Amino acid sequence: MSEIKNVIFDFGGVLIEWSPYLLYRKVLPNDTEIERFLQEVHFYEWNYSFDQGYPFEMGIAEMCRRFPERADLIHILAERWLETLGVTYEANIAMIKDLKGRGVPVFGLSNWGAETFERTRQKFPFFDLFDDRVISGEVKIAKPDPRIFNLLLERNKLDPQQCLFIDDNEDNCRTARTLGITPVLYQNSKQVRGELVERGLLQ
Repeated sequence: MSEIKNVIFDFGGVLIEWSPYLLYRKVLPNDTEIERFLQEVHFYEWNYSFDQGYPFEMGIAEMCRRFPERADLIHILAERWLETLGVTYEANIAMIKDLKGRGVPVFGLSNWGAETFERTRQKFPFFDLFDDRVISGEVKIAKPDPRIFNLLLERNKLDPQQCLFIDDNEDNCRTARTLGITPVLYQNSKQVRGELVERGLLQ
């Protein structure tokens, strides 16, 4: 087994909470109504299109044309997107700082729309801690597509056998494994720190 020398973090669900419910609970009466809206407009499908690089403003306009009766709610997402973000997972951000302090290269690999990530990065400076980060909306390839993993590896001349990948999505972890990257399916901060300590990356 190759020694792990590099750590790759997913963002949403690992470093910061993200959910459309966090925004729509402020404008709709209950979760049942939110779920009805999200299903009606196929929210997760078109959100994934942003992850794949579809322009955010163009996507919003298109959805408003397709669902004019829901246009007000769709526009709210465009205007108040940052309110889909919840708490930051400070223990995990501290781990990144600890790894950096020990000289361990740390990378980001996230499914995120290019425009909405730029808004997020400006609000949360910890995203600038990474040695490099690959954002799906910027490169127009989204996990679990192996090409986005390979892009990060090639761009930074990383040996996959020397990389640990932390993500809360099983499909993404499976792709990492097929490429020779060691995956950790994120459950909680204590679990991840234990993995890093066991491999000698943290104390």
